[in-house]
Amino acid sequence: MPNSWRDHILQAFAPQVARLTLVADPDGLLIEEGILQELQARGYALLTWNDPVAFRFTYETAYRTRWDQNEATEQGLILRTEAEDLHALPYDVIQAGRHLTFTLGHLFPNLSTPVVAALSRSEFDALFRAQHQHHPGKLGDNATKDFILRYVFEMTQELIKAPSGLLRVLLRRHYRAQHIPAILDERFIQLLQRDARFQEWPLERIVPDREAFFGFLQERWPHFVRCWLRQRSPSHGAETALELAAEPALGYTGPTVLPFDHDDVRVYIDNLFLEGYLKPYATADHGLHLEHTDLPEWLSVGLRIDPEADRMRRVEGLLASMAASIPSAEARHHDWFAFAHRWAELLAVWHQLSPAAQPPLTQRFQEVREHVDCTFLTWVQQRYGGLHNLPAAQPAMLHHIPRYLAHELDTPGVGKVALVVLDGLACDQWVVLREILGQQRPQLHYQEAAVFAWIPTITSVSRQAAFAGKPPVYYPGSIHRTDKEAALWSQFWSDHGLSQPEVAYARGLSQGSGLSHVEAALTHPKVRVIGLVVDAIDQIVHRMTLGTAGMHNQVRQWATEGFLARLLDLLFDHSYAVFLTSDHGNIECVGGGRPAEGAVADLRGERVRVYPDPALRAQVQARFPDALAWPALGLPENYFPLLAPGRSAFVQEGVRIVGHGSITLEELIVPFICIERRGP
Repeated sequence: MPNSWRDHILQAFAPQVARLTLVADPDGLLIEEGILQELQARGYALLTWNDPVAFRFTYETAYRTRWDQNEATEQGLILRTEAEDLHALPYDVIQAGRHLTFTLGHLFPNLSTPVVAALSRSEFDALFRAQHQHHPGKLGDNATKDFILRYVFEMTQELIKAPSGLLRVLLRRHYRAQHIPAILDERFIQLLQRDARFQEWPLERIVPDREAFFGFLQERWPHFVRCWLRQRSPSHGAETALELAAEPALGYTGPTVLPFDHDDVRVYIDNLFLEGYLKPYATADHGLHLEHTDLPEWLSVGLRIDPEADRMRRVEGLLASMAASIPSAEARHHDWFAFAHRWAELLAVWHQLSPAAQPPLTQRFQEVREHVDCTFLTWVQQRYGGLHNLPAAQPAMLHHIPRYLAHELDTPGVGKVALVVLDGLACDQWVVLREILGQQRPQLHYQEAAVFAWIPTITSVSRQAAFAGKPPVYYPGSIHRTDKEAALWSQFWSDHGLSQPEVAYARGLSQGSGLSHVEAALTHPKVRVIGLVVDAIDQIVHRMTLGTAGMHNQVRQWATEGFLARLLDLLFDHSYAVFLTSDHGNIECVGGGRPAEGAVADLRGERVRVYPDPALRAQVQARFPDALAWPALGLPENYFPLLAPGRSAFVQEGVRIVGHGSITLEELIVPFICIERRGP
């Protein structure tokens, strides 16, 4: 048995076997994360044929000219097309390269190809193992769905014998943020609905929708707590309060009380509250006066009893969870996205602690953070280089977002799309914003994901990528400024079939006066796509002297003023599907010395310096040996970044600032949020 499905593909790519390889790859097998990393390790670069002009620019300047001059190149080139054959490629390229084809039918010959094609490529490992272990015969669509549900996702309807079993399956799926294709969710729901025990459950909502499932649990939690306490009321003296308090209303159908105390369910409960998926029940608000010492740990974590003590317990729990679950240097990028969510929750609650409460945990916090920084940097150096080639169906990087939005615009029922870029917003600051928005607009719902910014994590590189839909190498003329964003945004949508009047863009938004300009654009009858830059967070970053805690306070204050809530109101009132992201995050850092360049750097950032040639960069690096000379991954020629190491900055030694430009989790992974308005 082959070690994995990747072996079938990689055996065709021995090192230096060919300098140009053309691949028909209609199922996107070559752009799976593990394949990309191994191809890179074997000395291959990969381009996808989707923009003839961009391809010709790269091919001619980086490859063909050098080959014609018999100049040695370190990399072979793979040109892949999503078509089933190579006929659409340029004739000169077809003549010059060897030809290969890879399809799902060759990898999974006994399974329904349309069903398998709906899977994330990360699920192919489990499917490939199951295929060889269980030797299925030729399966049709439904049989393939059942096979995948059983052996890939462990979602087997006949083994679900009670509500606790269904909750266990859904908790495992949604806690891990597993992406399961709609055709498999529909099949699973169909099978569950045959069971009378689940016919009243809102399966169509809570099976596919992560937020809906956690909302379902959230509104059941108070009922469970009250029921649990009522059964034990003599020990708590809470009989009267329990009887007098009104039962919380339910917005989802199904049973009122769920078996949160079942062993299969309880194991998830503490993490759900620690990581912010569920909110604790404020017992004092309902006349219940409890002590944590009277309650089991798994229950007390879901109760708000003493705000400062609750925050302290949550920090302790998150620190323990973080230390035990830092992704390895071999992890997939989705693992780091999930970790970044939990890390953001930790940072948000850490900076809510009073200064007096932090010292007992400060050393532990710093130790965990140093471990995170070290492991993440190692991962980035090994894996980041292949991310830009991943498919945009689940965006991994900022430049994937426009292609994702183009797909959304083609979705039935979606007539308009808005991209709101909060310049400089880190994931932990999104947690602060989300809390305020929840108070101001409780009808808003969030599907939270994340993407990688571009390195260096500065606006002129990363924000332009979010509007251009391309890596920075394709906009060299504006790499040091941002005044071409509107043109790049318009060009992207022109390439995807929209006319100029259908596309709008506005920047410099932070105060109420900017809303009139946005409203004028939204009321234009032809506009279908709008890109908006809100720069309030970045302004706070560049004048912040009080570190991350000060950032959180200022972000909270800005959010309280209501500009973002009113901007979202405008977009929803004009029927836009709304997506929010950031171009980079920020961190609190300390000065390690300011380079005194003999030659002028193209960019003198606090966390990054950029030089026009490697020799100048090397001169400065000799005086800052811990600084990182970042390779030109996806960057233009003559653009050579020198990144500040760790959590230091190129400013006066010992000076504390908030900055961005280098590589930390907080700078590089940014929010990507789909925001919906439901109800009145």
